Amino acid sequence: MIQLKNIVKIYNPKKQNEFEALHKVSATIEDGEMVAVIGKSGAGKSTLLHILACIDSYQEGEYSIDGTLVKDLSERQYAKLRNEKIGMVMQDFALVEDFTALENVMIPLNFSKKKTPNKKEKALAALRSVGIEELAKKPCNKLSGGQKQRVAIARAIVNEPSMILADEPTGALDSKTSAEIMELFRSLNEQGRTVVIVTHDPKVAEQCGRVIEISDGKIMV
Repeated sequence: MIQLKNIVKIYNPKKQNEFEALHKVSATIEDGEMVAVIGKSGAGKSTLLHILACIDSYQEGEYSIDGTLVKDLSERQYAKLRNEKIGMVMQDFALVEDFTALENVMIPLNFSKKKTPNKKEKALAALRSVGIEELAKKPCNKLSGGQKQRVAIARAIVNEPSMILADEPTGALDSKTSAEIMELFRSLNEQGRTVVIVTHDPKVAEQCGRVIEISDGKIMV
């Protein structure tokens, strides 16, 4: 379970260009939910997602995952949490373009502190689960946008995280490919994973079980 209590995020604190991106944000996301986070550009959606992903800090409040307070963790514990519990999917795919699809999916396995036997087989299984096992040896700079997003999703799930976080995952895709990617997220959710999707697309949001709207750094109730 994800719990946020009165989260405050300030960029450039105590400087002339200080900006409060999140103001006392509180929310609970239950295990197995599929949630959309919506709002206008600059509302604080991506800031919230980066805090959920443990790649950004915050000034006030409490964030806990499965009862563990995130702010109290060491950098090593942060890294372990990110690697084992959280899968992240970015709008721009964030792939190593001259790596093959298989090499990209293997990156989290190579960074994991856990001993993982048969890394290649596990990465191939992740590619198979998103329908592109046959592209395993193809460099990512030779793939289409939809294929790249499938590689990014395979990389996000290869360590079998309980939570998938996606930042505008359909933003760079055409409508047909977007529908295919959303079907993939629904399938992952049906397997029991918690899925949180930041989006500005109402068609994406309406496919999620619940919608959280952010405006000017606050959750609209």
